[in-house]
Amino acid sequence: MRDIGFDALQAAVEALHPVARVGRIVEIGRGTLHVSGLTDAAALGDRVTIRRPTGPDIGGEVLRLAADGVTVLPDDTVEGLCIGSRVELAGRSEIAPDASWIGRIVDPFGRALDGRPLLPGPIPRSLRAAAPAAARRRRLGPRLETGVAVFNTLLPLVRGQRIGLFAGSGVGKSSLLAKFARGVSADVVVIALIGERGRELREFTERVLGREGMARSVIVTATSDQSPLVRRRCAWAAMAVAEHFRDLGAHVLFLADSVTRFAEAHREVALAAGEEASLRGYPPSTAHMIMALAERAGPGPEGAGDITAVFSVLVAGSDMEEPVADILRGALDGHVVMDRRIAERGRYPAIDLLRSVSRSLPDAATGEENALIAEARRLLGAYDRAELMIQAGLYAAGSDPLIDAAIRVWPGLDAFLAEDEPANAALSFRRLAACLAAGRRAG
Repeated sequence: MRDIGFDALQAAVEALHPVARVGRIVEIGRGTLHVSGLTDAAALGDRVTIRRPTGPDIGGEVLRLAADGVTVLPDDTVEGLCIGSRVELAGRSEIAPDASWIGRIVDPFGRALDGRPLLPGPIPRSLRAAAPAAARRRRLGPRLETGVAVFNTLLPLVRGQRIGLFAGSGVGKSSLLAKFARGVSADVVVIALIGERGRELREFTERVLGREGMARSVIVTATSDQSPLVRRRCAWAAMAVAEHFRDLGAHVLFLADSVTRFAEAHREVALAAGEEASLRGYPPSTAHMIMALAERAGPGPEGAGDITAVFSVLVAGSDMEEPVADILRGALDGHVVMDRRIAERGRYPAIDLLRSVSRSLPDAATGEENALIAEARRLLGAYDRAELMIQAGLYAAGSDPLIDAAIRVWPGLDAFLAEDEPANAALSFRRLAACLAAGRRAG
C-alpha cells in the first residue's frame, strides 16, 4: 500500500471545519437562492453547504453580494429546500493536489471517483490562479516525440506549446487525445473531461487510454448531468493540478476535452448571475475566461517545469468562426482541424493538414525538414485545388506539372498522414522523404 505521508494526513485534518458561519434561505428563485446572515463573511466565489431538511446536503457557490444578503447558485436542484433552511459557509474554492493522485480519477473537488481512499496534498491551490508573469516565462522548448507521424513532422509539438484541436463529434477526437496521453514525452499527464457522458469515463480510461496511459495520468472529470458550477470548476481544477506538478519542476501534458463545454457551463453561471448575453448567446466574460485558462498553460518561469497543452473544441459543421473556436484560436500556438469528410472515407486521424497550423515552425525543424514540410504542403494544396476536376475526369495529364506531381504523391501522403505506429521524429521524416521521393520517381 502506498504511504500517504504525514503531510497529507495533516492537511486533511486541517481542512476540517468544526465551526461554520451559518445563514438562512430567505428566498428561492429560479435556480438560485437568496441567503441572509452571510453578508459580512462571504466573498464572491466562496463555497457553501446547503442543508436539506430531508435528503442529502448539496453544495453551492456565492454568485452575488448585496447589503441584504447573498445570492447562491446550488450544485443540484432546489427541490426539498424551504425558507429558513441552513446554509453553511465553507470558504474559498481551492484544491490540494498531491503526487499520490497520479493514476487516479478525481472529481473537481479532489475527491476520488475510483472507490479508493485519496487524501489532499499539504498545500491548497487557488482554482483561478494567475498565469506566470509574462516577462519571466521561458521560450518554447524542444520538439516532443508524440508517437503520431503527422505531429512528429508536419505539425510538430514542442515543449510548452498550446494547441487547439478543433473537431465535430464522432471524428476521432478522443482517440487522438488518448494517443497523446500515451505517446507524448512528458512526466505527468493531466486530463480534464468536462461535461462528458457518464458511460464514456470508464470506456476512455480502460479501453481508449489504457493501463499504459493511465499509469502517468491524473483524470479530473465532471459528467454532463452535473451542474454548470461543477463542469466549469472541472477545467480550473485540472489546470490547478497541472500547475502543482509544473511548480515541482515536471513537464506536464494537459489535455482538455472540451473547452466548448467549459464555455457553455460558464454561460449558464454568468446568465444566472445577471450577465447579459452577446456573442451568439455567450456573455462578454466568456472571452476572458477562455483566454485566462489558456494562458495558465505554456512554458513556466525559471526553476519550474512546463505545461504543454492540447485544448479540444467542438465545432458544429466545421464552423471555425463560432465564438469559442474563434476566441481560442487567437490565444494558442497552433490549431489542428479535424474534418468529418476525411473521417468518413476512413482515414484517421482525420486531420485537415491544409487548415492546420503549428506556430512552432520553422524553429522546431531543421532546414532540410522544413523543406520537406513545405514540399508536402505545396503538393497537398495543389491536389486540393484540382480535386474536383480530377475526380470528375476533367483534368488532362500534362496540363500542369505541379498537379501531375500532386496526383502521383497524394496516395502516399494520405497514407502517411494516417500512420500511427510508434516512431520517433527522425524515422517519421525519413518516411515522409521516401514518400515524396517515390512520387518524383514515378514522374
